[in-house]
Amino acid sequence: MKNTSLLKLISILSCILGAICGFLSLLPYVGGLVFFVLMCLASIIIMIFLMRANLLNLESTPESITIGAIIGFVSFIAFSVVYMPLVLFFMKVFHYYTNYGVALSLSNANLFIIMVVTIFMGILSATINAFTGFLLFYITEIFKNMNNKQ
Repeated sequence: MKNTSLLKLISILSCILGAICGFLSLLPYVGGLVFFVLMCLASIIIMIFLMRANLLNLESTPESITIGAIIGFVSFIAFSVVYMPLVLFFMKVFHYYTNYGVALSLSNANLFIIMVVTIFMGILSATINAFTGFLLFYITEIFKNMNNKQ
């Protein structure tokens, strides 16, 4: 990655996507789908957006993997920063549980355990999004080769 301003833009877009997913995960029937999008498709969404805006040109496999991993980790940490306090707020004030297991674990666990689980899940999200960034690179290469042959 040669351009640090592109890295900053990727981080900002990842934070925005993570925060949006954090808010949308509170909705009753949409939460599971939004979490799947965050864990698996965040890198594809941001990379396609940047490629459409001509700000990103994937040139190699390691670059696409690295960008996908950065997007996955940053977006999940931003998701956790937004989602966990909102779950606790709704649980304590309104006695509303969007996900009872998450609310129960947040109310009974200490801060260290929550941080360890959050970082572990962020690394898992980075791994999955690195793979989907890798797939996006190969799919775009296939389309580029098809266009060059015609």
